[in-house]
Parts: sequence; structure tokens; C-alpha cells
Amino acid sequence: MSAPVRVPVERLPHGRDLPLPAYATPGAAGLDLLAALPEERPLTLRPLERALVPTGLRLALPEGFEAQVRPRSGLALRHGLTVLNAPGTIDSDYRGEVGVLLVNLGGEPVTVRRGERIAQLVLAPVCRLAWQEGPVDRDATARGTGGFGSTGTAAAPPEAGAGG
Repeated sequence: MSAPVRVPVERLPHGRDLPLPAYATPGAAGLDLLAALPEERPLTLRPLERALVPTGLRLALPEGFEAQVRPRSGLALRHGLTVLNAPGTIDSDYRGEVGVLLVNLGGEPVTVRRGERIAQLVLAPVCRLAWQEGPVDRDATARGTGGFGSTGTAAAPPEAGAGG
């Protein structure tokens, strides 16, 4: 396991009494983000409704890293509650409050209360690319130009586009 990356964090006034995100188990990849909603105003999301949920945290990620906001599998399984732009990306130069864009894809309303675990935060290194313009050898791999489901069939015809 690599050494932890130090990330400065500020608890905003509406999140000061909440614990900092933590790993639930020693092998967990993500830290649990908590909802920094007012105690007296829980958030109820009706089916297909979405909302930006505050976490009460501001981060200063080091250059060369991003933080990914990902759904919690238990919320998705039990309630259909997920992160709409999964994974959400927090860039190293962003200094605003971390928010979680939740959507209820389930069939029943879901209520989120202050301090509930609503998403995971995963720190990841970022590599920058430099374009090298020129022809691309389309036949250099077994897959070739097959996309959009082509890897799930034995002999898929080549398709235009990208994907997997």
C-alpha cells in the first residue's frame, strides 16, 4: 500500500460538527462523504428528482490528483439513490464546497438526513495527455474499430464510433 497523500481540508460552518470522511474498512478505496444538511430540514427526493447535497467540506487537492465522487452501493441497491454524474470529478484547482449530485432512480421517495453517508470519495492520480496528431492504425489490435458492445460477441462487425 502506498503512503497516504496529505490533503488539506476545511470544515465549513454548516459541517463543523460532522466527522471528517473516513474509510469504513482497512481495504476500502473510498472515504464516506456525509450530508451536511440542516438537522431540521432533511431532504426528500421523489423518484427521478435530483439535488446537490452539501458536505460542509472544502479541499485543496495536490496538483496531479483528482477526487472522484462515487455512489454508495448500498444506497443504490436499497433505494435507487445514486450520484448522477458518477463519478463526479473534483479537480486539483477547485476550492469550493464539495457537493454530491444525488438522483433518486428508485420508485419511492428517499429522505436524506444530516450526517448520513451519501457517497464515496476516491483520490486518484491524474495523467495529462499530449495529442500526437496523425493517422491511427485501426487494425493494430484484435478489436480494431469495433465499439458499443462489440467486445461481448465472438465475431462482431466493425462499427463506427467508440465505446465498449
